[in-house]
Amino acid sequence: MQAHDSAQNCSMYPVNIESSTVAGVPVRIVTPVDPIPADKTDRVLICLHGGGYITDSGSLTESIPIAHLTRTKVVSVLYRLAPEYPFPAGVDDSVAVYKELLRTYKSQHIAIYGASAGGVLTIEVAAKIKHLGLPMPGALGIFTASGDLSKEGDSTSIFSVVGLATHTTPRKNAGPSSPSYVGSTDPKDPILSPLYSDLRGMPPTLFLTSIRDMMLSDTTILHRAFLRAGDDAELVVFEALTHGFWYEAGLPESQEADRLIAHFFDVHLPHPNRHVHPTHIELRHNVVGCSLLA
Repeated sequence: MQAHDSAQNCSMYPVNIESSTVAGVPVRIVTPVDPIPADKTDRVLICLHGGGYITDSGSLTESIPIAHLTRTKVVSVLYRLAPEYPFPAGVDDSVAVYKELLRTYKSQHIAIYGASAGGVLTIEVAAKIKHLGLPMPGALGIFTASGDLSKEGDSTSIFSVVGLATHTTPRKNAGPSSPSYVGSTDPKDPILSPLYSDLRGMPPTLFLTSIRDMMLSDTTILHRAFLRAGDDAELVVFEALTHGFWYEAGLPESQEADRLIAHFFDVHLPHPNRHVHPTHIELRHNVVGCSLLA
C-alpha cells in the first residue's frame, strides 16, 4: 500500500530520499528537490510513521508532501516494531534520534509529527522528552491518535480503518488498545498513555482527524486534555472521511490537510519570513518522480 501511496505522492511532490542512520537508528532523509532556502536550513522535522506499531505504512507517504511543501528536511524514523519490540522500544529509538538532532539544531527549530500509531508515538515521545528534562521541540503534529492506550475511544465502536464497523455499540471489557505494543507495561503508564501525565508546557500542537475516523474520539479527548493543561492546541476535523485519509494524495482534502500541516510548522518554527499564508505554498503537479539517493 505504501508503495502505491508514496508513488502518487512523488508524482505531486518531488523530493530526494536517502537512507541513513541517526544515533544508530535507521531513518529516511526526505528533502525537497530544489535547494532548501537559507532561512530553513537550521530547522528539521521528525516524522514518526503509522502502521499500527507492527509495520511501516507511512515513512514515505507522511514525509514526502511535508518535505516538499515546507521546503524543509524531514527525518523519517524507522523505529523498532511490535510484537518483537513492544513499548518502549519505538519511543526509545525516536528519543535517541531527537537527542542526536539536538547536537545540530536548536530544540525550537525541531518539530515532531506522526499519524495513527505515529501520532501516538509523537505524544509519547514528547512526554518522554519532558520527563527527561530535555528542551521541548518547537511544535508537534498529532494526527488521528490516542493518548490513552488503556482503553479504546467510543468512535471505534462505529468505525473501522476503512469506514463503518460491523458493530455499533461499545465493546465491554475490551482491554488495552494495541496489546502487542503495550506488552507488559501498565496501560496507564504516563509515557505509554500520556493522558495520565502532566501535559502542561507542551509545544504548539496541531491535531487532525475526520468524522468517520475510528480514532476521532481519542484525538478529540487528547486535544481537550491539552486545552485543560493550558497548551496551544489546534484541532481540525474533516467531514465524511476515514482514518488517515491523507494517505490518498489525490484527494482535495488530502492536499488541504498537507497544506495545513505545512503551514502550521512554517508558523511555529522560527524563521525570518514567519507569517506565511497557506496560498503561498504551491503544489507542483507537473513534475513527476522522486530522486532516490544511495
